[in-house]
Amino acid sequence: MLDESDRGDQPRESRRPSRRRVLSMTGTALLGSIAGCSGGESDGTPTDGAAAPTATPTDSPTATTTATATDTPSPTATDRDVEALMAEYGCPGDGDEYDAVVAKDGSGDFESVQAAIDAIPAGTFDGYRVFIEAGRYREKLRLPPNRTDVTFVGESAAETVLTYDDHADKIGDDGEELGTTGSSSFFARRIDFTARNITFENAADDVAQAVAIRIDGDRSYFENCRFVGNQDTLYNYGRGSRQYFRNCYVEGDVDFVFGLATAVFDNCKIVCKDEGYIAAPATPEEQSHGYVFRDCEITGDAPSQSVYLGRPWEPYGQAVYMNCYLDDVIRPRGWEPWDEPEHDDKTKTAFLAEYGNEGPGARPDERVDWAHQLSDAEADPYRSLDTLFDGWGIRECIEGDA
Repeated sequence: MLDESDRGDQPRESRRPSRRRVLSMTGTALLGSIAGCSGGESDGTPTDGAAAPTATPTDSPTATTTATATDTPSPTATDRDVEALMAEYGCPGDGDEYDAVVAKDGSGDFESVQAAIDAIPAGTFDGYRVFIEAGRYREKLRLPPNRTDVTFVGESAAETVLTYDDHADKIGDDGEELGTTGSSSFFARRIDFTARNITFENAADDVAQAVAIRIDGDRSYFENCRFVGNQDTLYNYGRGSRQYFRNCYVEGDVDFVFGLATAVFDNCKIVCKDEGYIAAPATPEEQSHGYVFRDCEITGDAPSQSVYLGRPWEPYGQAVYMNCYLDDVIRPRGWEPWDEPEHDDKTKTAFLAEYGNEGPGARPDERVDWAHQLSDAEADPYRSLDTLFDGWGIRECIEGDA
């Protein structure tokens, strides 16, 4: 795994802000038109007009992002300027230069992560980087959609922890339950957000849905990060968004990887804490791909044969496990249909598949008959990040590290 923890020993001067190009945009409307960057936190169900399954996250309108004065830049740029800049993807910055440093002991530029977020200029497209020193930062964090092309780097994945403890049944300030969306510890709502060496945690007791991070933004990249929780840990929300997880750790029990995005997990460790379900895809019908797990280790402390690889949250949910190690926590049936009266039989529309898996939980002959075992030719599209992400050049950014 890649680790940048030694950067914490660099002289303070190497992390001081450098001059960056900042674009003053014509408000946030155009940002909202980009996949995964809605102008306000979406509190509807994943597919338009469809009710969320009763046992799955229900998005409550109680957790909304409050815009600050810096959220509305001066109208000096054209929409065409913004479109061109947003269409470009630059590889996440590297090295020891940071625009801001967060340190709980007061030795950095900010003592809280949210303060560092609030100080990011709206509409930056030139690689704003924040270094977060070791510590537990108990904050409910919101990254607005007009903070673009931003990278967070933790001192170490184990010791840089962004955490909160809300859950879906908790009563908010308005007297209503927070709901699944409202439980999120971190809202990542902008495009081109990168995080390295950070733990995203929901520390609530295992009483209800409790999201560690909800990711709306397109072209979101997480490397050597940890996602810690119980039910509904990792919410890959953004419809049409592309999200990449490399050398990461994800833990939970029920539907702890769920959402609408195209999300690829490479060389990740998926830890099942108790009986339940790993993936709950709500892939839109028009979207080519949903969840893809490649070369991952699926393990955990759950009882033997007590965990499903997944179940479709919505009728066209997609999940593929490819060349993974499956421990004996996986049920021989593999998949569960999650039928509801308001939907037709999801086994006719969902696409849940495997290819080349091994380990005691890999039992292709015992899987449900409506799941798929891919042929070599059928597996080919899942080998290519270029194909899966359709125009996002993340492969070019990482191939030197492969």
